Amino acid sequence: MYRSSLYLRHGMEEGGTMAVLNVSGIMVIFGGTGDLTHRKLMPALYNLLYEKNLPENFCVVSVGRRDKTDDVYRNEVYESIRKYSRIKLDENLWKILRNKIYYQKFDFHDDAGYTRLKGFLNELDENYKTDGNRIFYLAVAPEYFELIVEKLYEHGMVENSKSWQRVMIEKPFGKDFNSAVYLNKKITDVFSEKNTYRIDHYLGKEMLQNIMVIRFANVFFEPVWNNKYIDNVQISSSETVGIENRGGYYEKAGALRDMIQNHMLQLLTLTAMEPPVDLTTDSIHDEKVKVLKSLQELTPELVLKNAVRGQYEGYRNEDRVSPDSDTETFAALKVFVDNFRWAGVPFYIRTGKKLPVKSTEIIIQFKPLPGILYFKEYGGLMPNLLVIKIQPEEGVFLQFNAKKPGTLNKLIPVKMDFCQNCQVGMNSPEAYERLIYDALRGDSTLFTRWDEVEYSWKYVDKIADVWRNEKPDFPNYKPGTWGPRDADNLLSKDNFKWWNIGGFYDENI
Repeated sequence: MYRSSLYLRHGMEEGGTMAVLNVSGIMVIFGGTGDLTHRKLMPALYNLLYEKNLPENFCVVSVGRRDKTDDVYRNEVYESIRKYSRIKLDENLWKILRNKIYYQKFDFHDDAGYTRLKGFLNELDENYKTDGNRIFYLAVAPEYFELIVEKLYEHGMVENSKSWQRVMIEKPFGKDFNSAVYLNKKITDVFSEKNTYRIDHYLGKEMLQNIMVIRFANVFFEPVWNNKYIDNVQISSSETVGIENRGGYYEKAGALRDMIQNHMLQLLTLTAMEPPVDLTTDSIHDEKVKVLKSLQELTPELVLKNAVRGQYEGYRNEDRVSPDSDTETFAALKVFVDNFRWAGVPFYIRTGKKLPVKSTEIIIQFKPLPGILYFKEYGGLMPNLLVIKIQPEEGVFLQFNAKKPGTLNKLIPVKMDFCQNCQVGMNSPEAYERLIYDALRGDSTLFTRWDEVEYSWKYVDKIADVWRNEKPDFPNYKPGTWGPRDADNLLSKDNFKWWNIGGFYDENI
């Protein structure tokens, strides 16, 4: 593992492990009995403890509406860690974590519950020497965000100037621009922007953290990272599963709000951003916002031309889905960043459910050489590619042309491939481990700042407004295919095709 200034800046030691965390605090999880807590948050806390990245003066209080004792809840957490942790459960370490876990039962509307919670947290402050420091993690449905934040303020749990109180909020942050503005005001009236941590778990993934390192810590990438050398950029995130048990949520969101507004535009900003003046949080966020502000202004005509939506066959039969639903499970966009670096370079974004593979990757396709020498003699040579693999494989490969060994002069594409999670014994931290770790440290670099959310919603709302007034021909793709044919046409009009896993053209579209 190489050493990088970005990793060291964000608390990474040489060798890739996170530095010892010398802070104290209590993490309060609203939604403590939910799926996110059991599948992601509790395993993340255990893994942080295993790798010695959890503060000694720390404990966690889960809040839920179900009637449980501490011991019953701890036993449930034990089973969750045993099932979902990337690291095998060690009984001795579990005993340490077990004694740091508590459960409080009350309804989120119940003032008496917040009164009890405040008193209990004060007791824990004495026992764990946490000095009033708090992280309030809202692992709940979006309709509870405002309520919980207001109750915390009303009951005096966000007021101690000698300590810190931070709030971590899961997506979606609003359902459109206006609702996001309203929610942001309600939250920042209580928690300052500095103490508001809007989660996009993609930003916690190892390879997303590596994009800036790849670009700005290597001399041979940045000089060609522009419209002189790059033909197009493809950002794809595909899933093989459908909506599973999320019909109620997905009907209100769809692929546009669930993926494009946050994850996919974040990938775009990290790919297209200018070098920041330094590696401080605000400097990095400033450059990401500049990309969002530079996105080509969308007109209804451009939306109809450059945005494609789809719905897989069978979606309307899913639980809690309308039988005549027009909600999209697939979205593809052709996007332009109107600045000097990227003018004229199309960014193609694609995301969807029930696609052939589960994968997230960024593909940089470089321009072909002039039609002389080998390009004249052999013709049809494959373009050079740089592929950043986000998940499930984490790594980078570079594709270029070389002579095939043998007596014949035949040129073939070859790959230099780096996979950081393919080696035996290499087990990359889960995104939530990094996000919790950074929130405890007070580092919001891997979270979304309000103006990022603001400009993302402004862009996506223009697409949603056009789609709302156009009746789609749904369903329009079969499960296990790469979505509707119109998504292919986005690229074929420009003489491009979607790249598939491993750097080969997808011939199934």
